[in-house]
Amino acid sequence: MEPFNIRIEREGQEVTLTILPTDEGYYKVIYYGGILGAIRKEAQTNQWTHVPDDEVIAGELPLYHHVDEDDRLEIVLNGAMAEEIGREIDEERRVG
Repeated sequence: MEPFNIRIEREGQEVTLTILPTDEGYYKVIYYGGILGAIRKEAQTNQWTHVPDDEVIAGELPLYHHVDEDDRLEIVLNGAMAEEIGREIDEERRVG
């Protein structure tokens, strides 16, 4: 599967994230050129979960770190956000 973009809403603003499927079975979530984190769908529960950072192979991309001086929203990848992003991935896989 090729990388693709999704849009989610945060603090009343639309945020674009790039999703990079991996051979390791998870999806890297990219925000402003850095890895925000990764998520995967658990086979037993069919739920999307956040992959612990120490399990994510960064590769060529840096990890994303928010800088207060930036105009970007401060986004943290947590369980609720993993589920929201996962629904968007499911939709992309369904229509893509």
